[in-house]
Amino acid sequence: MSKTAIFHGSVTALVTPFQGGVVDFEQLRALIDWQIENGTHGLVPVGTTGESPTLSHEEHGAVITATIRAARGRVPVIAGAGSNNTREAVALAGHAERAGADGLLVVTPYYNKPNQEGLYQHFKAINDSVSIPILIYNIPPRSVIDMSVETMKRLSDLRNIVGVKDATGNVGRISLQRDAMGPDFIQFSGDDITALSCMAAGAHGCISVVSNIAPKLCADLQNAALEGDFKKALAIQDRLVPLQVATFLEAGVTGAKYGLSLLGKVSEEVRLPLVPVTQATKDRIRAAMVHAGVLEE
Repeated sequence: MSKTAIFHGSVTALVTPFQGGVVDFEQLRALIDWQIENGTHGLVPVGTTGESPTLSHEEHGAVITATIRAARGRVPVIAGAGSNNTREAVALAGHAERAGADGLLVVTPYYNKPNQEGLYQHFKAINDSVSIPILIYNIPPRSVIDMSVETMKRLSDLRNIVGVKDATGNVGRISLQRDAMGPDFIQFSGDDITALSCMAAGAHGCISVVSNIAPKLCADLQNAALEGDFKKALAIQDRLVPLQVATFLEAGVTGAKYGLSLLGKVSEEVRLPLVPVTQATKDRIRAAMVHAGVLEE
């Protein structure tokens, strides 16, 4: 099995637990064990769901290192290493590689709006600085820019660019990218609600926020889809849809942390400018968790 073949299935975009304004590493380690015990296929620390925008560089590195140590090789760790500053992204990528990450998740640069050549040169610089696999994170709603299929094709010819987390919300992109890069180019859905549709189009898995709350259901859905049992996968999806919606009524991490707090896994605490979800959203998340069968009524 190639190193990149381990990237598949339900990969959790981990929340970063806080207590009293600081990272709670004990809760993080316990959350990782629970995730793996419930079938999660991989972990992504310090992505947007890990509140990377408000972590210091020191905290960023410490969470990656703690995640790798807690995972103990049981599942791959794909470390968040994105920035809209190429030098900073290169530095984050280098730290993650030295810490032992199995791969990197690198978001398209946000706010400064590079053109397609700028996107290519940004990712090439990161590619040339490391020797571990890189997944492009294409999320136009957050970064304002959309990496074209043509630019992604150029990047796929580089040694370390092996796949994409596609959060365009356009399932057709999975097919277009499969046509351009071939079936071995790893494609993850970046939206829980489109995960099953993307799998039917040839994706390899989902980098999921909802799997923070419902790791077994998300893993079971992915296992069924990977085995071609879409009837079983659809039955699981029907249980998850209300939770997929409710978790994102406000910022996804705040929804995920509230759901986890109901399960006694982490506190609701987030860092400003985020605040905990409103009561109306809490009611929706609780009802959705009951519907999914992950919380008793």
